[in-house]
Amino acid sequence: MDLRSSMESTGSFLFRWRSYLPIAMFGLLFWSTSQMTWPWGSHRLHGYVEDFCLGVSFLGLFVRAMVIGFTPEGTSGRNTTYQQAETLNTNGIYSIVRHPLYLGNFLIGLGPMILPLLWWLPILYLLAFALYYERIMLAEEAFLRKKFGKQFLDWSERTPAFIPAFGKWKRADLPFSFRNVLKREYTAIAQILIGFFLVEILEHYVIDDRLVIEPFWGIVATIGIVQYLLLRTLKKYTQILSVAGR
Repeated sequence: MDLRSSMESTGSFLFRWRSYLPIAMFGLLFWSTSQMTWPWGSHRLHGYVEDFCLGVSFLGLFVRAMVIGFTPEGTSGRNTTYQQAETLNTNGIYSIVRHPLYLGNFLIGLGPMILPLLWWLPILYLLAFALYYERIMLAEEAFLRKKFGKQFLDWSERTPAFIPAFGKWKRADLPFSFRNVLKREYTAIAQILIGFFLVEILEHYVIDDRLVIEPFWGIVATIGIVQYLLLRTLKKYTQILSVAGR
């Protein structure tokens, strides 16, 4: 088997388990808090760093929302166990980057990896992400190339894989659906808010040697839990969040 075929085969396997890399990396993140100190001895400066990192993660969530809010049912990126696509997305955010969901995932994970201010942690995260997701992207593109042929090749020629080309934006075919975003992204919202809350608790425990729950982060965690339970209930037991064709 040639190298490209081998990487595509590996990518097809990793595709089914792509949700587990963040779990492994967050285990490393929690361990890395044992080496944390307040930057230049300033808790206030650390607060600014937290705000920046939270912003990076929410930027990633925004990227994912731009995918989910505009794309129709039956498109690639929505399935979790095997490659599937009835149509090829080439407009909206897919007109500026071929793998926007993975770009969003990268930014969501990058935020907390910057937070401890350990130079090696975001670098290790970047390398692990590239090694893991490059193969998944190769496998996805092999599937799309086989299914859509010239349409995929033309799109891939003009659209970068991971770094957006904002000047190439083309309007999406469908209107934005906020309900569809809420239906599909409540877990990601909870992971971001609760994840930062847990890191905040660990920071104080390591640096101050005591359990501290700041009011702001207590509210953040509460919002994460409440919105998760509420939106999950609405999704499971009602049609409030359902949108035809999405």
